[in-house]
Amino acid sequence: MLYLLFEYLHKHYDFPGLGLFQYLTFRASLSIILSLIITTVYGRRIIDYLHRKQVGETVRNLGLEGQMQKQGTPTMGGIMILLGILVPTLLFANITNIYVILMIITTLWMGVIGFVDDYIKVFKKNKEGLAGKFKVVGQVGLAIIVGLTMFYHPNIVVRQTVDETVVSANAAPMVLRQKGQSFYYTQDVKSTKTNVPFYKNNEFDYAKVVKFLGDGYEKYALIIFLFFVITIVTAVSNGANLTDGIDGLATGTSAIIGITLGILAYVSGNTVIADYLNIMYIPNSGELIIFAGAFVGACVGFLWYNSYPAQIFMGDTGSLTIGGIIAVFAIMIRKELLIPILCGVFLVEVLSVTLQVSYFKYTKKRFGEGRRIFLMSPLHHHYQKKGYHEAKIVTRFWIIGIMLAIITFATLKLR
Repeated sequence: MLYLLFEYLHKHYDFPGLGLFQYLTFRASLSIILSLIITTVYGRRIIDYLHRKQVGETVRNLGLEGQMQKQGTPTMGGIMILLGILVPTLLFANITNIYVILMIITTLWMGVIGFVDDYIKVFKKNKEGLAGKFKVVGQVGLAIIVGLTMFYHPNIVVRQTVDETVVSANAAPMVLRQKGQSFYYTQDVKSTKTNVPFYKNNEFDYAKVVKFLGDGYEKYALIIFLFFVITIVTAVSNGANLTDGIDGLATGTSAIIGITLGILAYVSGNTVIADYLNIMYIPNSGELIIFAGAFVGACVGFLWYNSYPAQIFMGDTGSLTIGGIIAVFAIMIRKELLIPILCGVFLVEVLSVTLQVSYFKYTKKRFGEGRRIFLMSPLHHHYQKKGYHEAKIVTRFWIIGIMLAIITFATLKLR
């Protein structure tokens, strides 16, 4: 909102200094600062309020050291993260930008699902919370909205090199560009292409998944694209939810991922850097760095109170939301196929649960007694059972997250 106001004042009255709001990096910095202020300064008030309302966590005794000491710790702290994301975004981002609009919808949508789940657990005293099928329906619904919008919205395009003899229908005019001594034409077109790691040309077209069907396979592109979007949104959202098991793990890991995605959004929206890195240029996607700044600021600010020993838990209000945000953000900057690398911590946590449950059921059916691969799942509980202090587990998972972020950047520079 402030961006639109200052843009109007700068255009019509030329106030000194208002031109700064045209710079993405300046607004992203303000977004981070305000988000940190909201989550740290006002976060204390939210924690006190939750204490007064007795919105405490009900802890099941799993035999983990120090676990029962967390009984009664305020939960639903994801509200702090939501405020830390939405307020700076609404103030400093261009809210007419379709990418920003989709991120706001994602935050509110997943926030509501998580809030309902926490509300049922805390106030209805139902430990199961919102039924899993309703969570999945909500995640799939969001994925369909995002997928259809990206497929059909006229302002969501990518810039591609084209043959000057072939003009794409319903696309922007071709522009002649120069790189070194060579010249080439580019055009902003609708596309189902995305960036892919460990591949020379760094691009993959979803439509070509069904190329074996012969001529006209492009008409199935939407179905394939929606399938990938639904899979990614549900997987990452649930992965973040499973990772939120010990103090600071999900929050810190998400901050690392958020920084990486913010940088990728900036370079994808900068034609010079995108060309140098050999990744597709996505017009207007650079505006997402303001949202990324708010997201990182909210995670870091929340970590102030969520680090060991936690004074507040984010609950599903936070964990489902940050997972959904990460998934949708990556999809919009067409880096979703990097998620298995970038969100490797989430992936391992999900796999540990899947393997544990599957193996237990298999051995129970075959031998009459269920057996386990890990001492406990998700994986972070396995290390707790082995005697590692949770602060050490969290720190080491963060280090792994940083390493995975570096590998993510490295995959995009392959030529």
